[in-house]
Amino acid sequence: MITYVMVTRNRAERLGRTLAAIGELPAHEAEVVVVDNGSRERRVLARRLRNGIGVRSVALGWNAGAAGRTAGVEASDPSRPWIVMLDDDSAPVDDGFARVLGGGGGGVPGDVGAVAAEVWVGPRSRPLRERGGLPEVFIGCGVAIRREVYLGLGGYDAAMGTYGEESDFCARMLVAGLRVAFEPRVRVVHTREPAMRSVPVMMHNQMRNAGWVVERYAPEEVRFAARRDVRRRLRGAAERAGPAGAARRANVVGLSGLAGVVGHRRGVTELWRTRGEQRRTPMPRETWDRFTGLSAAREAIAAAQREARFSSAMIVEPGVNAWAVAQALAEWGVRLTVPGEEAQAEVIGTMSPGPMLDVYERCVSALSSVSRRGPAARRVVLPWLGVVEGTLVEMKSGPLGSVRWGDGSPERNLKAVA
Repeated sequence: MITYVMVTRNRAERLGRTLAAIGELPAHEAEVVVVDNGSRERRVLARRLRNGIGVRSVALGWNAGAAGRTAGVEASDPSRPWIVMLDDDSAPVDDGFARVLGGGGGGVPGDVGAVAAEVWVGPRSRPLRERGGLPEVFIGCGVAIRREVYLGLGGYDAAMGTYGEESDFCARMLVAGLRVAFEPRVRVVHTREPAMRSVPVMMHNQMRNAGWVVERYAPEEVRFAARRDVRRRLRGAAERAGPAGAARRANVVGLSGLAGVVGHRRGVTELWRTRGEQRRTPMPRETWDRFTGLSAAREAIAAAQREARFSSAMIVEPGVNAWAVAQALAEWGVRLTVPGEEAQAEVIGTMSPGPMLDVYERCVSALSSVSRRGPAARRVVLPWLGVVEGTLVEMKSGPLGSVRWGDGSPERNLKAVA
């Protein structure tokens, strides 16, 4: 049914703990393929985990980055239609992937190329949700991808190395007429092992790769604005790599923050040098709007307005693609309030599923406390409905209305965007 694929490099102990965690899952039909990205010393792997899942290994003589996963997919059993991508420090909390995907993925519409899990970070006793992703951009350490789709699209771009390769792959899936479904019934814990992670390399690759995605897929009329947003957003991320607390509030950037800024600048330089080399496959505007989350924000705001109209709103805790939330509100003529001004609704300002749910839970908790003390609180509006119930099934009517996803299977032209 499924193959778990992970890459590893010089983290034998961490890999062992991850394989042990998979071995503690309920028995299910699966295999594990481990790709070694040129480790100095390779770990000898058991042929089977404690729950009976078989293990195979593929040894590369170099560090292929995230594209090393392709060797794992090619080595996987072709009769297993789904590849579950994990890192060597991420593992499912249960057999949710197997249950949701079913025999041959029977319960998954044919136009779904990938099923994204809800990814948590940190110890299981106090987990937090992962920061990345968008409604149709998955997080690479916890996602199931159809084997034929991954290979048909050519896998991850080897030139990208690590950090941001998922965004490029998701763009190619959308161009091919496929979609990404978010499934909160499946959870993955990512321990985010700090070893082998370099802040300058991370920020360099994130900046360059995000810029490449814009150059490759952004419609011409939005390409300049998308370039500017990527550079501004990742500059802020580079600066936040520094200290927390009082130092950050005082606008002080620590050593890791300085390293992040240096990496960001190098990424900008390489992007400027190589952007003309990127093959343009611009998305139709409606596809780009799905890719950025704007379509999801429009659907959510429309559903909230159908429930009860509001003409003023405050965007709370803006994050990734907060501009999409603001644009969806503007299209309904909703006025954004200034700090201290009363608003009829509070709209969460990020299109990343993890932060969106974290903010929503905090808002609901705060509003419940206010309600117990007396006055009714303002509404809290989620800018993406699928974050609560997922997008594999038709959304049921709820407090924010309903959304119906089409279940037809489009003609797939995978090689055109491979």
